[in-house]
Amino acid sequence: MIEIDKIPSPCYVLDEVLLRENLALIKSVKERAGVNIILAFKAFAIWKAFPIIREYVPYSTASSVWEAQLAYEEMGSPAHTFSPAYTAENLPVFVRYSSHITFNSLSQFERFYPETRKYAKKVSCGLRINPEYSEVETELYNPAMPGTRFGVTADQLQQLPEGVEGLHFHTLCESSSYDLEKTLQQVEAKFGHLLPQLKWFNMGGGHLMTRDDYNVEHLIELLIDFKKRYPNLEVIMEPGSAFVWQTGVLVSSVVDIVENHGIKTAILDVSFACHMPDCLEMPYKPRIQGAHHEPVEGLPTYRMGGNSCLSGDFVGSWSFDKPLQIGDKIVFEDMIHYTTVKTTMFNGISHPAIALWTKHGQLDVYREFSYEDYRDRMS
Repeated sequence: MIEIDKIPSPCYVLDEVLLRENLALIKSVKERAGVNIILAFKAFAIWKAFPIIREYVPYSTASSVWEAQLAYEEMGSPAHTFSPAYTAENLPVFVRYSSHITFNSLSQFERFYPETRKYAKKVSCGLRINPEYSEVETELYNPAMPGTRFGVTADQLQQLPEGVEGLHFHTLCESSSYDLEKTLQQVEAKFGHLLPQLKWFNMGGGHLMTRDDYNVEHLIELLIDFKKRYPNLEVIMEPGSAFVWQTGVLVSSVVDIVENHGIKTAILDVSFACHMPDCLEMPYKPRIQGAHHEPVEGLPTYRMGGNSCLSGDFVGSWSFDKPLQIGDKIVFEDMIHYTTVKTTMFNGISHPAIALWTKHGQLDVYREFSYEDYRDRMS
């Protein structure tokens, strides 16, 4: 367990023991179901932790040139790459760093597939499909919403273009195995006639198999049954959040307490806008260690306010058993996925440090940030 009094503020802290527990479960699903599960960098890309991850999972997925290069150089293996749009300038770089390249549209495939054949290194090419079905309710995270820019619909894909070796869909977000089951029913109804012609089938991300209430046994049965129907396919899954779900915290401190019209706000040395953007975008209310998640009448209650100048940089409210004081630590739980990859230096706000709490009970600080990081970014 992380010893909070030994953590500088502000700081993201990844717990190695909890990380390994998640990785062990993911590896077990991979081996029992006979599928390939790979890490999605869009949720987690702290590359100094990759040596731990590689003990369990050796591959990753990328959606940009830099992610693909990170996969090649730091994960030590070429990326399974999907990009909404390739260009003549970046395609050669993607080919260099990728084993698989998935195209978002038929026009992109028709334009760039011939280019991928010009290189000595061959990549396996595929298409992203849109089953026009998703259980995701928040539109910001729903790739199958009406008018989406993602994927080829069934009416556009009656037969496979020559050179397509795989299909890819991604319509889940922190979803259950039952959501996947319903999605596969839609996929097979619309694209099932194409599956026997393929080498691989990528089920994308959003499979939150490390969440406590996730039915892992149902997932394994579902995948084994799917593979029996299509024994020609290598099945690929690329979750991000599942790898680091509930594996770490963001440690912050109270720097001031203000009151306006009876609302008390604890102003912190972190920012929701800069360091926890999904709290505002989803939106959702994170849990705080030692706090009551919902206000309790009669107990000291506070909003949490960020340290940027954005008026809406706050979330609330939580109750505490005793009044907060300046200098108190506020520890936000489950703050490793979709945080460090999305932080900004808006307003010149510094990133929190990034650290690993090792399995031996020691703090390994991966990175601290300085004024020079902000200055160089703005140059």
